[in-house]
Amino acid sequence: MKLEKVTAKPGRRYHDACGAAHGLDLIGERWALLVVRELMLGPRRFGDLKKDLHGISANVLTQRLEGLEASGVLRRRKLPPPASVQVYELTDWGLEIEPVFIVLGRWAARSPQHDPTLPISAVSIMLSFKTMFDPALAGDAALVLGFVFEDETFRVEIRDGGLDARRGPIDDTAVVLTTRPELVAAAVYGKVPTAALEAEGGLRIVGDRAVFEQFTGYFHLPEKVGLEASP
Repeated sequence: MKLEKVTAKPGRRYHDACGAAHGLDLIGERWALLVVRELMLGPRRFGDLKKDLHGISANVLTQRLEGLEASGVLRRRKLPPPASVQVYELTDWGLEIEPVFIVLGRWAARSPQHDPTLPISAVSIMLSFKTMFDPALAGDAALVLGFVFEDETFRVEIRDGGLDARRGPIDDTAVVLTTRPELVAAAVYGKVPTAALEAEGGLRIVGDRAVFEQFTGYFHLPEKVGLEASP
């Protein structure tokens, strides 16, 4: 088979035939991968992306969205009335990157420099469930939970040894938590008692709270890697 030479637009590229190198051509710019992360669970408006990407400027966000759109990773579309707003969403090809987040997330969480107390977005905490879920601990458990973060709702289901997390209705859930993503992280990964979080006023639980207590037992952060001393 003859390999076809592709002429790309000029820019900061690695000029390396390795697929991983080209992957960095596509998503290696600062903020690009996090923009993709925020779109993993569905379309978002520009303002929503900027709000959840702590520290990004409007100019840089615009540049990253334009670059990812030009590469075919995401697309723009206008929602039908009554919303009639422009949103950004991943293409089918863009969505195929999800396993990269899971592998990269588990790998990076082993770093002694990883700080789980830093700000975390709603989408990020949902993806962390997929990343840190331990099927062996869950066994044959079947749970459905709802999470409310400001005006967004997310549904998490554990069934048949797997976990699904998505944005959407939570009418069929056994328990609903209205809170902030960092407090969910504190309960699930820091094992902070829910009563303490409720007492602080940052967490409200409606429904079967035992379901959430059971849920928190199915996750753990990976063991930190030991850093070798330089010779």
